[in-house]
Amino acid sequence: RSAAAPPPPPETFGAYTKASQENNGVTAMINMLIQELDKEMTVAEAEEKDAQEDYETMMQDSAEKRAADSKSITEKEAAKADTEAALQQHQDDKAATAKELSATLEFIASLHAECDWILKYHEVRKEARASEIDALGKAKAVLSGADYSLLQTSGAVRRMAA
Repeated sequence: RSAAAPPPPPETFGAYTKASQENNGVTAMINMLIQELDKEMTVAEAEEKDAQEDYETMMQDSAEKRAADSKSITEKEAAKADTEAALQQHQDDKAATAKELSATLEFIASLHAECDWILKYHEVRKEARASEIDALGKAKAVLSGADYSLLQTSGAVRRMAA
């Protein structure tokens, strides 16, 4: 055995420290993560609450708009029905008026034909009427005792000569 001194011990992890001192840094890091997570959760909950309120507001607005649109559609359908009924009434009135106009024009045409006939034969009828009046006067005179035999012969001669 030699009297030489043993070599120095190998280097180790350093000076001995308590485990609680090493865990203090890890615990602080975990606590910091917990605080950050709490902050993120609080922000997320606030954002979710705002989003929920926005959603509820949008749904309420949508329901009101649907109700207003439904009412508007109902009113427009009623107005359309009234307009269609009025249109049908006007078409019926037009058809009746056209039929009445046709009858009036037909009546006017028949009156026109009568008037044309009366104008055409007015002179002939006037002469015939005058001749009838003259003949009635003579017949009355004959019945009263007048003698027209001579006049009738000369009238007959005049007619034959013409």
